[in-house]
Amino acid sequence: MKKILVPALIFTFFTGIVQAQTDSAVVKSIFTNILTEGKVYDNLTYLCTKIGPRLSGSANAQKAVEWTKKVMEEQGFDRVFLQEVMVPHWLRGAKETAWFNAGSGKQSVVIAALGGSIATPKDGVEAEVVEVNSYDQLKVLGEAQIKGKFVFLNRPMNPANVDISESYGEVASMRNTGASEAAKYGAVGVIFRSITTLINEYPHTGAMGYTSENKIPAAAICTRDAELLSKQLKANPKLKFYYKMNCQTLPDVQSYNVVAEIKGSEFPDQYIVVGGHLDSWDLAQGAQDDGAGVMQSIEVLRTIKALGIKPKHTIRAVLFINEENGARGGLKYAELAKQNNEHHLVAIESDAGGFTPRGFDIDGPSAVLTKVLSWKALLDAYGLSQIKLSGHAGTDIGPLKPMATALIGFRPDPQRYFDFHHAANDVIGNVNERELKLGAASMTMLVYLMDKYGLKEVSQ
Repeated sequence: MKKILVPALIFTFFTGIVQAQTDSAVVKSIFTNILTEGKVYDNLTYLCTKIGPRLSGSANAQKAVEWTKKVMEEQGFDRVFLQEVMVPHWLRGAKETAWFNAGSGKQSVVIAALGGSIATPKDGVEAEVVEVNSYDQLKVLGEAQIKGKFVFLNRPMNPANVDISESYGEVASMRNTGASEAAKYGAVGVIFRSITTLINEYPHTGAMGYTSENKIPAAAICTRDAELLSKQLKANPKLKFYYKMNCQTLPDVQSYNVVAEIKGSEFPDQYIVVGGHLDSWDLAQGAQDDGAGVMQSIEVLRTIKALGIKPKHTIRAVLFINEENGARGGLKYAELAKQNNEHHLVAIESDAGGFTPRGFDIDGPSAVLTKVLSWKALLDAYGLSQIKLSGHAGTDIGPLKPMATALIGFRPDPQRYFDFHHAANDVIGNVNERELKLGAASMTMLVYLMDKYGLKEVSQ
């Protein structure tokens, strides 16, 4: 018995070494190809400078659909197709105007309507201001002190969180529902402090919604002016604030998810998805959010094809539409996947910017984490040491959870993301080419390993 077992163990040992050496060589070729011949930064530059802002329902969003479909067709992927999606169509209209009376005269401030807000009356709205930093404070003040006034939701991001995305989560819910909460007490409008740790002149927009028929306008104010307004309110609680917004919501329009795939050689009916969202807010080019993720996803397929890697599973790049103000692209993709009985082994989303790669968040069984950590030495060699279980891997891939073994969020360094998120400075000039390419290579590496080794031993 021992004479059979020992040679078997030796064979297994040396097989493992050979596989590790092969994987190391392939991964090195992935990084070399993208860093020296990659197209991800060039493609992102075109998307940002030649197309620009891509809010769902806009002409630019349609241009982005048509252009990215053409780009992927020209790459010669096995299949490129569109998925019809009905999306909301909200328009900002003419630039917003805002000021407050500081006693010595009018002090102009910089605001941006929150996405989904109603417009003000044509002459704008002027009223006193009540400053709060929580819904509990709203409740304590009540209608007696709020009715007929603006509610100024002035809650800064918590700088103490090392992972600054945690701070975003703590504040974003107030942006989403703040107008409806304030309306309960008779407020005439909401002024929302932009979600960034920087003190600057860029207001950060984002999606908001109404939970009742009582709708009031809602605008983000830049952090520089939020600080100024708060200071002035302490000196003069009766000061008057004015803003005028011209936004409107039009009927839904048809748009598309853009999908490309390389067919699997052994399991063509099992899918590994990489994706990001093609739409962006209307204030800027949408470079970090989420042009970076979209172009990294295309780059994954380009690199696999360029290196002659023959995947076992079908590898898809999905450019989701309407993540910013509806998530309808992700919902439609999952709906069609279920309808077509598609089995998704794993879905990987890049929607955290094109910064230096740090690791991956895994939403799935702990066995998936164990599987990924079996490649730890290789991941660590490329700086991907932050691998952890998470309850959220991405908005667009979230609806796939019932039909996928695991969802994975690509996680670059988060520290600068909210400097640009939903703001006018989210432009190609604030994307580092090398960091962007390293992110694309990191995603390609994970796809290669997932495809080669699968998740056979992982139960859903």
